[in-house]
Amino acid sequence: MKRLLFIFLLILSGSSNALDYRQLSDPKQQESYETLTSELRCLVCQNQTIGDSNAELAADLRRQVYEMLEQGKSKEEIVQFMTDRYGDFVLYKPPFKGKTSVLWIAPVVFLLMGLIAVFVFIRRKKAAAILHPDAGTLQKDVEKQKKIRSLLEKGNRS
Repeated sequence: MKRLLFIFLLILSGSSNALDYRQLSDPKQQESYETLTSELRCLVCQNQTIGDSNAELAADLRRQVYEMLEQGKSKEEIVQFMTDRYGDFVLYKPPFKGKTSVLWIAPVVFLLMGLIAVFVFIRRKKAAAILHPDAGTLQKDVEKQKKIRSLLEKGNRS
């Protein structure tokens, strides 16, 4: 039991060291560091921030943010440096520009298309029910008649 606990603790301690955590002396700079690492996207993982990613590039970007903050650079200067170097894709929430307009508009367009499709589908169902109110019952009657015929034919054969 002690061995299992020891192995479990080793596994946990190994995973907790996967991300490096840097401590800045100034609390305001530390807050800026944490904000920046949660706002910049890992270019390798693409669905994680550099603060959440284990990729080497994310570690390099965290180190770069740390060093720039130590040099006295502001958040805006660091974000500008990163976007100049990697483009708007490095931002987890890219600004609304010509290049990124598709990222912002596409979800709304797809939502509207889905709502229109649902509306048209429901409307056609209602129209079909109004034009042919007995269509469903007629189909059921035809199926019942076929079943009765097949049972009668089986009875005649035996």
